[in-house]
Amino acid sequence: MRIDKWLWVARFFKTRALAAKACDLGRIEANSLTSKASRDVRVGDTLRVKNEGGEFTVEVVGLSELRGPAAAAQALYRETELSRETRVRLAEERKLLLQFEGGRESKPSKRDRRDIDRMRRRG
Repeated sequence: MRIDKWLWVARFFKTRALAAKACDLGRIEANSLTSKASRDVRVGDTLRVKNEGGEFTVEVVGLSELRGPAAAAQALYRETELSRETRVRLAEERKLLLQFEGGRESKPSKRDRRDIDRMRRRG
């Protein structure tokens, strides 16, 4: 099964095109090698997936041709303990940053938006 299709079926990406694009950009590694969208995925492969939800390190447990509900998709892989702990820790850090930022009463100005964008690119 193609890796872009498996990523879509396992619900790491909303569309297969987004999964293929992530492969082209080098955000998907299979067994420590950057992979193309056409690479075959097999049970037992270790994948490192970077998407807007974070960075996942998973082991392929199953294959499916059909995209089903989220519960069925989660049965296709097993996330490593280290990956899960790292994602939880980063989420907690983001929550703490929001507390220190303080609330705005209005939307950011053009200058503020540029500063925010500049800061996010560095992180």
